[in-house]
Amino acid sequence: MRTTVEIKDEHRAKLLELAALRGKKGFSDLIEEALELYLESLQAGEQAKQKALAARGYLSAEQTDELRERARAVRETWR
Repeated sequence: MRTTVEIKDEHRAKLLELAALRGKKGFSDLIEEALELYLESLQAGEQAKQKALAARGYLSAEQTDELRERARAVRETWR
């Protein structure tokens, strides 16, 4: 299906560059690949969340504190 999406000039330039490296003229395949990866990551994240919620109550207070601290440390490295 054709649609119109507005993107930044620098994103378009990078997409065209990547497409050229793959021997393509356009970047539709790259957009499709990116969307598939994004949607898969959302689904995986939701599945992980549901799995974590199902495990609620299985950790000791000490394990919970350790997990909370590790999560905090990871979040500090995010942009």
